[in-house]
Amino acid sequence: MAGAIIENMSTKKLVIVGVILLLFQAFAFMVGGLIAPSPTTAVHYLATKCVDKVKKPQQTKWFMPWGEKKCVNIQSFDEAMAKGIEANNIVFAVHIPLPNKEMSPWFQFMLVILQFDIAFKMYNQIADGALVHIDVGLAYRDDMNSEWTEMAHSLEQRKLSCNFTATKTHENEGRHYECDLLPFMEVGSVAHKYYLLNIRLPVNERKKINVGIGEIKDIRLVGIHQNGGFTKVWFAMKTFLTPSILIIMIWYWRRITLMSRPPVLLEKVILALGISMTFINIPVEWFSVGFNWTWMLLFGDIRQGIFYSMLLSFWIIFCGEHLMETEFFETLVLGRGELKMCDLCVPAIKILPKLGRHPTKKSQDQMERNRFSIYWKQVGPIVFGSFCLFIFDMCERGVQLKNPFYSIWASDIGTELAMAFIIVAGICACLYFLFLCFMVFQVFRNISGKRMSLPAMTKARQLHYEGLIFRFKFLMLVTLACAALTVIFFIISQVNEGHWHWGEHTVQVNSAFFTGIYGMWNLYVFAIMFLYAPSHKHYGDEQSSGQCITGDAGVNIGEDMQLTTTITHVDGPTEIYKMIGKEAQE
Repeated sequence: MAGAIIENMSTKKLVIVGVILLLFQAFAFMVGGLIAPSPTTAVHYLATKCVDKVKKPQQTKWFMPWGEKKCVNIQSFDEAMAKGIEANNIVFAVHIPLPNKEMSPWFQFMLVILQFDIAFKMYNQIADGALVHIDVGLAYRDDMNSEWTEMAHSLEQRKLSCNFTATKTHENEGRHYECDLLPFMEVGSVAHKYYLLNIRLPVNERKKINVGIGEIKDIRLVGIHQNGGFTKVWFAMKTFLTPSILIIMIWYWRRITLMSRPPVLLEKVILALGISMTFINIPVEWFSVGFNWTWMLLFGDIRQGIFYSMLLSFWIIFCGEHLMETEFFETLVLGRGELKMCDLCVPAIKILPKLGRHPTKKSQDQMERNRFSIYWKQVGPIVFGSFCLFIFDMCERGVQLKNPFYSIWASDIGTELAMAFIIVAGICACLYFLFLCFMVFQVFRNISGKRMSLPAMTKARQLHYEGLIFRFKFLMLVTLACAALTVIFFIISQVNEGHWHWGEHTVQVNSAFFTGIYGMWNLYVFAIMFLYAPSHKHYGDEQSSGQCITGDAGVNIGEDMQLTTTITHVDGPTEIYKMIGKEAQE
């Protein structure tokens, strides 16, 4: 009997497979919760105020906040004024990491956030729309005795967004403003052990540079990087899952190609889903440990975007392919003769006229539905949204490959676009899930309508189709749960990424959530390819040579046509595929 594994596998074996997958899913959550540390770490730094006595240096000089070659520093600007030191001769120096520590390639990336400590003064208040002009340089070295090597240098602007909660009176002078965090730097690779930031705030009253920004007391930085322990667990998962998905994908497609008919749309989409899962699984991040590949963050975003697009499109097509009307004939009553069906028969739409009947709109629609172009209205917005995500990513992380201090959040227009993107992306994700729920509801209603035909069948066939319906409904519910968790993960990721730019409360996402969702994607793709693969190992030569299968219209055909009325092949569509209404033959 031809069909998919989900149809022909015994209930006992199917339950065993389900339990094994459930155990792997629990293990994926436990790996993140019990083994891996928190995904990221935030380290706070206070910039040291170094004094640059040379007004016009001939070469770049780097100022160390501590160590054997530490700079001459001051504690406050009041001390600088007492010593006659101008603001242009003060350099804010920050060494990353803190003393007696070192960075590691396992940290994967380094994100730095800036915050100003600004005191309120009646004669020097923060002007509306004040811009801070920053002259910043980044250097690195791999041991404590070597000289610093310049990595990047840039002149940046950041808009101050500060609020003074107390009354602006002389009595409150010296109290600090509450200022939002400002995006400062992002590096896509941590290939060196030590980094040094030198920040200058040049003042030019004639050009209105750094005028009206208040009295800056200190500069604080927050350095964020991925934990090395989490990185190792993440790489280990990718290394383990890559061959698993690759092997099941090759096995699945080999079984499809051995069939006498060409693959149908759903089978092709399942293969594409497996390819996208393999693409995101391949642990190319191992190379980032030994090479300074600053583009790895951008490449990771592109891979994840491709997978998201394929996964969301698959769910639409997966549900849409099962919403087809199953009736190929205007009525199920074919008369009192025999209907012959064979592997070499022409499509039903050509047989109908010979039987004295004409194809209905339902039959024509069903013959047309095995094409990807039919779903352009549903898949089109997903592709367009993914393209917008790619453009948004290129506008920030693409530019950061050349200038790590660039941020789309630095300008008003960029901030509004970024905020709008995150909000719209979250809304679209929720709308997509609601639309998917509606499609699943339609599928269930479609199946419920076909269950009315079951009492007319024999007891054995009735139990058979009852089992198929239960298995398919359970798979659809699992799909819906997977979609819900994916949408939640996408929204939380966007909110968490934007937290440091907004200055709002963050959403704590622990390692168990990351590893659990990632494991869920792999297990779901694995299960789909396994369950929808043809279950037969040997193909009947006698059927494929053209031997016809006959059935009495009043008995056998009557029973078979209750749920599926298509002209089928021995290697034809799976029973679930036929039962829900999809014809396999073009």
